[in-house]
Amino acid sequence: MTHFGLLCPAETGHLNTMLPLGQELQQRGHQVTFFGIVDAKLKVLAAGLEFRSIGETEFPAGSSDQLFAELGKLSGLAALRYTLNWIEKSAVVFFKDGPTVLKDAQIEALLVDQISPEGGTVAELLDIPFVTICSALPFNQEPGIPPLFTAWKYSPVWWAMLRNQIVYQLVNPFAKSMQMLRSSYRKSWHLPPEISSDSQLAILTQQPAEFEYPRETLPTYFHFTGPYHNQTSRKQVDFPWTELNGKPLIYASMGTLQNQLTDVFQAIATACVGLDAQLVISLGGASLETLPALPGNPIVVSYAPQLALLERAAVAITHAGMNTALECLTYGVPMVAIPITNDQPGVASRIAWTGAGEIIPLGKLTAARLQTALKLVLSEESYRQNAIRLQRSISEAGGVSRAADIIELAISTRKAVNRG
Repeated sequence: MTHFGLLCPAETGHLNTMLPLGQELQQRGHQVTFFGIVDAKLKVLAAGLEFRSIGETEFPAGSSDQLFAELGKLSGLAALRYTLNWIEKSAVVFFKDGPTVLKDAQIEALLVDQISPEGGTVAELLDIPFVTICSALPFNQEPGIPPLFTAWKYSPVWWAMLRNQIVYQLVNPFAKSMQMLRSSYRKSWHLPPEISSDSQLAILTQQPAEFEYPRETLPTYFHFTGPYHNQTSRKQVDFPWTELNGKPLIYASMGTLQNQLTDVFQAIATACVGLDAQLVISLGGASLETLPALPGNPIVVSYAPQLALLERAAVAITHAGMNTALECLTYGVPMVAIPITNDQPGVASRIAWTGAGEIIPLGKLTAARLQTALKLVLSEESYRQNAIRLQRSISEAGGVSRAADIIELAISTRKAVNRG
């Protein structure tokens, strides 16, 4: 059996991707240890996995709460820049502490979130194999694929491809900065120049292939496995189930990061007034006291049992975070997406491209526009049918079990695991 290390940011969405993978590997007899900032410890231990802290000086207890509170007030490019700065700071800390901590723990293989590419360089230093996990939309750039932080529609025409390439060039300075950081450590550690920050054995995304634009240049060892979420790695929360009245359920969540945008929740509640439906709002951990009184008497909770509510939902209003979008599709629930930042616009554009929902850009959000979108998605059967079509593709993709099969094969053979 193998001692696996897991590396990803402490943000809830990334943990909800990686922890089920760790649990599956543990159930197969492997030892699994998560490496991260101390704020992730309780959630990792609750999932039944081992935990080792990294960067306690730079990220003391409570630091992620402060970071998320600040990020929760931001949107668009400001939020993206804030996130990228956090990622780079985390990379510096892992380069400093990671090699010693992983070696002391006798880690034999590493699962690295694509957003934490420093993990691959450390794995090479320690001569251990690693597999890349895409918790967000894949970062792999192609001329035909719009940048993940835009909600641009997919189009293979020349001008769209040129537009994509121009924007890629504008954002690549950050990628260059991270690449230079890795290169400096590789040089000091006498490692060869980097071929790719991703694994050369296997790259896994929790998307089903049907929820991605037509790709042309992905490596043969890139796998669309479907999502990994489960109930056991989630925080158990109470919910007032007796307050549900049997009307069609509208479930609204803006995730755990962008949960301080009170105007968005006000618009959501106002839009649902007059609809023959019941609204449930999850604040993603934000305090109920931070939210003013909302019209229409919705059920509002700090945390919600999201998967259990999606089993009952007629439509979901979402920020289009990857996990929430795939969880909606797992239950065949169509969506109205209000993307805020990071890869959410790209996820939202795929929701619309697949016909499983509608998009309202944050800058154009009004209660009237949202109510129109909700009425359309609730009344037009094609949205539900497209969500059900994607539900079937998720069921057939293999999920966490298939992902673990690929990981085990890649690690045991140290050879690329190709599709098919």
